[in-house]
Amino acid sequence: MDSTMIAGLFTRSDGQYLCARWGRPIVPVVFGVEEATLSTIKGAVEAVVALAGHQMAETDPELGVNLMVFFFRDWDELPEVPNLDRLVDGLVPLVARLKAADANQYRVFRFDDRGAIKAAFVFIRMDAALDAVPAETLALSQAVQVILLWSDTAFTHRSALAVTEAGVILRPEIGALIRAAYDPVLPAVATDPAHALRLAARMGELQ
Repeated sequence: MDSTMIAGLFTRSDGQYLCARWGRPIVPVVFGVEEATLSTIKGAVEAVVALAGHQMAETDPELGVNLMVFFFRDWDELPEVPNLDRLVDGLVPLVARLKAADANQYRVFRFDDRGAIKAAFVFIRMDAALDAVPAETLALSQAVQVILLWSDTAFTHRSALAVTEAGVILRPEIGALIRAAYDPVLPAVATDPAHALRLAARMGELQ
């Protein structure tokens, strides 16, 4: 994976380059799933966080929890969640846009004063397409997509995951990129496309 390919994963559809990682330990909570699925999702988050060399915690001193994952069947369920509109600005018009687009997932990030990720909200509407996806695959996909602020088009044409004889795994180059992005020598937030060159160099050194 060269710097041009890396830049594409963090260059948004409006042309802006933006790469951000978490600036604090991740504290997840999951709503709308059974206990077995809950363990699968939290296990995937723990695995990706460990891959990144980042940390998890029992509580966030400011927010309590900072990664909230919601599973549901209908977008209209979201505005009924108590106090969610206080956490997600413009929740009602957002739900209207997602319904109009027939979307089945969406992620909202909040950032600290530096621009690093301090909270994320993951919304997953379990339609027929996602019902057909194994829980382990769905969990790993969501964990990967929330560990960094990727471009809104990053995985449109190629998934972050790969199918092997052993099952579904994280593509090795994406795993290496995540590790590189969390290297302490690199900034938590970058808006200069030259950052992709530094990521490519770190990937080479870490592999």
